Amino acid sequence: MPDESDDYLSRHFQISGVDLNSKVEELSNLAAPPNSPNIKLYQAMLNTVVRMAQADRNRWDAKIMQQTLREMEQAFSALEQFKRRRKVTVFGSARTPTDHPMYSLARDLGATLAKHNLMVITGAGGGIMAAAHEGAGLENSLGLNITLPFEQDANATVQGSSNLLSFHFFFLRKLFFVKEADGLVLCPGGFGTLDEALEVLTLIQTGKSPLLPVVLLDQPGGTFWTSALAFIREQLQDSGYILASDMHLVRLVHSVDEAAEEIAQFYRNYHSSRWLSERYVIRLNHALSEQTMLQLNSEFLDLCKHGDFQQQARCESEQDEPELCHMTRLAFAFSGRNHGRLRELLNLVNQPQSWAETALQAKPNQ
Repeated sequence: MPDESDDYLSRHFQISGVDLNSKVEELSNLAAPPNSPNIKLYQAMLNTVVRMAQADRNRWDAKIMQQTLREMEQAFSALEQFKRRRKVTVFGSARTPTDHPMYSLARDLGATLAKHNLMVITGAGGGIMAAAHEGAGLENSLGLNITLPFEQDANATVQGSSNLLSFHFFFLRKLFFVKEADGLVLCPGGFGTLDEALEVLTLIQTGKSPLLPVVLLDQPGGTFWTSALAFIREQLQDSGYILASDMHLVRLVHSVDEAAEEIAQFYRNYHSSRWLSERYVIRLNHALSEQTMLQLNSEFLDLCKHGDFQQQARCESEQDEPELCHMTRLAFAFSGRNHGRLRELLNLVNQPQSWAETALQAKPNQ
């Protein structure tokens, strides 16, 4: 019949005569706290497992599903205690020796980030990862280890602590590297480091990850990232495979202070962002001046599908994060394309001279 669902599970429910939907609803209501806003999500997850059980196709598929769900739930639970702390993920080679200049630089980086009250996330291994954690200390370190037949032992800083999580799947580990990060610093490394660098940039470029500062750190006079960026410009940008503005998504530095400043300035005014229907909402620590709003609507209108940029208070759709209700919002109908240009916009709103209170303070002297 035309109005009947083509979903396999729906047909099976009808054939079996067992009302599995009501069973799923009953189980989710028993498991979740009363009035949880996530009940429908839990029901959808349970229905996914039910569909897999009904199909019962392949044991390996079932094991992948089980391992994935278990690792994600354990990671969510372990990371809850660090929820409101900003964190920086540091990537780099596990094979960097302790007497290498980059080891010292990574150690100083960890110490500097900790002074800024930033936690340091690494893969928990040796080399660059061990150095960054050594500098940050256990209280400011998170290790996301991967189970491998080699190079899998956690470094001395996080070994045996509750600040260490172990993953079986690389893709889940990489998910949390980005999900938990408020900034990323990439040091020279091998295939893994390059993979992580390009994946992070791809996620940001395509809008699958929120914008965040991505810093390429090399030793003074080092050419690792200079050579990589030259290749990207000559082979990707000049060939039209990426936009010239995509290069704004990353910055090369040669000192720890520059790396820390790049991350700090990104959050000088920008706090966070989210989608509300087709509106892209940027939360700001400081309201923008009228002059800045005019500038945005003059220079960055290409980012809007329609309409213009508007400052506004929290709307009724934002009830899930009451601690952020006091913040000014910059809202617009973002096209979802050209996140490099969006980064340029954030660079502007992060400048103190763009803020309303700064403009007001400057008026008496004009």
